[in-house]
Amino acid sequence: MRPRNIIGRWAAIAGIFLGLSAGSGTAFAHCDTLDGPVVAAARKALDADNVKLILLWVQKKDEAEIRSQFQKTVAVRRAGGQAKELADMYFFETLVRIHRAGEGAAYTGLKAAGKIEPPIAAADRSLETGKLQDVVKLISNRMERGLHRHFEDVIKRKNYNPNDVEAGRAFASAYVEYTHYVERLYDAAETLAPEQVQKKAPGLAHSH
Repeated sequence: MRPRNIIGRWAAIAGIFLGLSAGSGTAFAHCDTLDGPVVAAARKALDADNVKLILLWVQKKDEAEIRSQFQKTVAVRRAGGQAKELADMYFFETLVRIHRAGEGAAYTGLKAAGKIEPPIAAADRSLETGKLQDVVKLISNRMERGLHRHFEDVIKRKNYNPNDVEAGRAFASAYVEYTHYVERLYDAAETLAPEQVQKKAPGLAHSH
């Protein structure tokens, strides 16, 4: 397989995993951090007095609310000092809350800067550098460790005494975990549109 195809496949897997996480409401979400892309866009929009710089982060149905809050924030900011800081923070919270709701994810407040999960940080760096290798390495290493862990657990339980029911059950459990893990990786390797991911997610772990 050509290197480019390998990178493309691992990138697809990484993207699907992140998409599945977002759909579950427990996203690897740095969109709710003070140094995340949503707040960064809000800072630029407020400084430039240009609401259009943040509308990409909300759905069309929420645009009117964001425009209204933006204008109120801009007006309060003119007072400067603490009023400006409070107005900015309130707007950041409003924007992130609405953005998260649009993703189907819960909003639990703004997180401090530097709270970005490794896969998201790697994904952001790849966009800055234009190079995908670090993401490929991060994801592939994690998957390989998972495969080895599940595989080895099955192997060590494989030669159980047929008369030992509990040992047999331990093998069966390890077998199911291993095969489901492989199946999830295989399914995730498909390049799916977001709406297809949401439809497919509930059936990723099939029953034996």
